[in-house]
Amino acid sequence: MILPLRRYFEISGRSRRQEYWMFTLFSFLVGVVTTVVDRGLGFDWGSTGPVNALVNLALFVPGITVAIRRLHDTDRSAWWLLLVFLPIIGWIWLFVLYVTEGTRGPNRFGPDPKDPHGTLDIDRVFS
Repeated sequence: MILPLRRYFEISGRSRRQEYWMFTLFSFLVGVVTTVVDRGLGFDWGSTGPVNALVNLALFVPGITVAIRRLHDTDRSAWWLLLVFLPIIGWIWLFVLYVTEGTRGPNRFGPDPKDPHGTLDIDRVFS
């Protein structure tokens, strides 16, 4: 869940679906907790409180970088992330790209994160 925090500014390489979606879940859960904390501190339901705003700001960069690495896993450049500015159709297309299995084996963005050595060695998998 927190691997993208360790890879904060790293846009090179690839990220598996699991890494992307676990970070998305982590961000959502942290958002819920910080919203509850802000409400407990007396901030209005109609606005974002300071705790939630600071956490969202801190998670913004790793959210972008893990999304870029996820696109790299499907052998697409980071420019595809601009689909976020195309309402509904762009969002649906990005969702499809994020749930699509990455390319098997190395691609132009690096080795396969499921098999970083480039070959699937059965003896290594089952040992």
